[in-house]
Amino acid sequence: MYSEKVMDHFRNPRNMGEMKDADAVGEVGNPVCGDLMYIYIKIKDDRIDDISFQTFGCGAAIATSSMITELAKGKTLDEAMKITRDDIAGSLDGLPPIKMHCSNLASDGLRKAIENYRAKQKKELNIAKE
Repeated sequence: MYSEKVMDHFRNPRNMGEMKDADAVGEVGNPVCGDLMYIYIKIKDDRIDDISFQTFGCGAAIATSSMITELAKGKTLDEAMKITRDDIAGSLDGLPPIKMHCSNLASDGLRKAIENYRAKQKKELNIAKE
């Protein structure tokens, strides 16, 4: 049912854990399946310098969270915003159709973290102008 890569990322997740000094956090969930993800990002020079996650959900949710951190780390914010669910699933050598929503959550969580970061930056810039 799951590829070896999915199982590896589930058993040995990369970049797992809360990031206390994150520049932004993206929180997403799926009320139908109960999955909940937090994606934490640290930004330096408009690039994702560090990234981690906390996921409460199934093995596929943990694997997709782990994979999104590997795909996004070091990318510019614009590059990271373009990572799709298909990029995540493909990097894991596929997901069962019933689990594709997990890759949606992971990409949505990253996008939300970036949007939250940009909103904070815009707000700080507006405060500085006053």
